[in-house]
Amino acid sequence: MLDNALKNLHKTHKELTLTGRYIHHKMISPLLSKLPSKFKVEEVGKSVENNPIHSVTFGHGSKKILMWSQMHGNESTTTKAVFDLFNTFSSESDTILSILDSCCIKIIPILNPDGAKVYTRINANAIDLNRDAQDRSQPESQVLRDVFNEFKPDYCFNLHGQRTIFSAGNSDHPATVSFLAPSQDLERSVTKTRKKAMEIIVKMNEHLQKEIPNQVGIYDDSFNLNCVGDTFQSLDVPTVLFEAGHFQNDYRREETRRFIFESLMVAIAYISETLIAGEFHASYFEIPKNEKRFYDIIIRNAAQGAIAIQFQEQLIANEVHFMPKIKIISNLNSYYSHKSINARGFEVFGPNNASISVGNEIDFVIVNNEKFSLFP
Repeated sequence: MLDNALKNLHKTHKELTLTGRYIHHKMISPLLSKLPSKFKVEEVGKSVENNPIHSVTFGHGSKKILMWSQMHGNESTTTKAVFDLFNTFSSESDTILSILDSCCIKIIPILNPDGAKVYTRINANAIDLNRDAQDRSQPESQVLRDVFNEFKPDYCFNLHGQRTIFSAGNSDHPATVSFLAPSQDLERSVTKTRKKAMEIIVKMNEHLQKEIPNQVGIYDDSFNLNCVGDTFQSLDVPTVLFEAGHFQNDYRREETRRFIFESLMVAIAYISETLIAGEFHASYFEIPKNEKRFYDIIIRNAAQGAIAIQFQEQLIANEVHFMPKIKIISNLNSYYSHKSINARGFEVFGPNNASISVGNEIDFVIVNNEKFSLFP
């Protein structure tokens, strides 16, 4: 697909009722009920708190793609992109019809509705579903595995979100989007299955480099069979991890949402028109690995040393707020920030000119009698 065509697709098909970081089942339920008849909406199970888990299936081709979002309830960016995808595939354009002739796509928009409701990573039993792939101790984990077994996908897309701390390699470029072809054994062997996943990532990266050059990373590929992606990869189904990260001044993740949407469209279109054998996977290893090189704010040249501040996400009155917290005061020359404040050698104080220390949660700082807000 042409790059400009993808931009226009998102602009014209963005689901405007879903914005910001707090996305939960009651917000998507009316949208599911309004989907055209070409989409098959099914309740595939219930959560711990008896909330419904739905799947949406569309297309009638032989190549089957399974994807799921909000396995972690507070990682909502990919869910927004999924509904942009539904709107796009509602159209009758030649490109869309061609993809639907080649592919059958099944999506679970929110796998962890209980976690989504209270904006937490874990489910209502305080279990990380992405560490429950083997035990399947939770109903949500069993739902995903049942769908996987019944659908028998040729490809899996595991849709997540990542924190603002990640850089694309050891650089001052944030990892706005990260991918991974998960390992399927302890040796991290580059198997035929992984090569296929890598080849899809190569195609998405080629597109994203035109949009966000040097802002794509590769997630850690340490093998853990308790993780869903590693499990599905070990079952010889090419699986791709998507991580929606930070773009400049985009704490609501609306720009990153577009990059995820475009990546999904590139991947789906590539699968639809290509017999993927993993032959073109080598460039995957040129994508830099994620490193933890970012803080949200660094106050540099302070009398106390460099002061790093990280936002803590808190759900207050149905809205996600970003609360500044001092994480470290040290020499931070090898770290970067999404916002920088120059203290020009002065001491930095908190409210009421109080001394600051690690762990303080403060809204602003005072430098030489000047007030600096710490909110994004």
